[in-house]
Amino acid sequence: MDLKGRDFLKLLDFTTEEITYLLDLAADLKDKKKKGIPVDTHRGKNVALIFEKTSTRTRCAFEVAAHDLGMGTTYLDPSGSQIGKKESIADTARVLAGMYEGIEYRGFEQEIVEELARYSKVPVWNGLTNEFHPTQMLADLLTIREHFGRLSGIKLTYMGDARYNMGNSLMVACAKMGMHFTACTTAKYFPAQELVAECKAIAAQTGGSITLTEDVKAGTGDVDVIYTDVWVSMGEPDEVWSERIRELSPYQVNKGVMDNAGEKAVFMHCLPAFHDLNTGIGKEMGERFGITEMEVTNEVFESPQSLVFEEAENRMHTIKAVMAATV
Repeated sequence: MDLKGRDFLKLLDFTTEEITYLLDLAADLKDKKKKGIPVDTHRGKNVALIFEKTSTRTRCAFEVAAHDLGMGTTYLDPSGSQIGKKESIADTARVLAGMYEGIEYRGFEQEIVEELARYSKVPVWNGLTNEFHPTQMLADLLTIREHFGRLSGIKLTYMGDARYNMGNSLMVACAKMGMHFTACTTAKYFPAQELVAECKAIAAQTGGSITLTEDVKAGTGDVDVIYTDVWVSMGEPDEVWSERIRELSPYQVNKGVMDNAGEKAVFMHCLPAFHDLNTGIGKEMGERFGITEMEVTNEVFESPQSLVFEEAENRMHTIKAVMAATV
């Protein structure tokens, strides 16, 4: 399958077969990595990594993956680029495309990465926007497939705030791969109706399904994967923190939720997670709101059912596959 020159902006742009190809390629590259077999077939090429939002996993995954492929990287942090400030997105795309073989963008609105791609003559990859997180999806799908041996028919429940990139992207990924997606949260935090309708239409063709429910017992009963993400981001006002904690606390992933899902169920999280007070943010969270855990309990996070660190490693293998396939 030839994906050379393709942008990787959201999974809606790719067929089930193309996504499967990327997962197969990632699995092959992972196997070679474990065996010490070099895959540096892209020597002499370089990629630009634009990070308007910082990240541990995304930056490390892109840098290690590029290095393994023989490519150089230039990291542009929030203060290291003039994109959208002194230089337009269109001009930035054309400048970087003249120097690099690929451009990664992690930041804000999806329209920014879409505009970068529109004006770039080299592939553009979405490292995260407010609306979608496609590289995380490949890592999640690979992790699920490794654990269960399949994707089709897998039941995944996402708990918490399903309105933005993680809820949107998991719903799309499940629809594309014939999986059964459930958003389990209060109705205020359901994904947008337009995207739900689009995903339902896709799922009807792949054998998957889309369900929205406020009922924790029904939404997490006999499922394969329980997934969550942070409820709030630092920098949001106090009233948002208080509101989210109050409204989403019933949807915390705890032992009761995992027991309801069943012994076969696994826990997944894109990280970082607020599961204890051992971080600066966690400590502040505890002092301000009198809680020791937020979206997931430490008991579940550290349990044998947790696949969070296997999932984190797979960010690198799947990102390597995207770059290898498109450059």
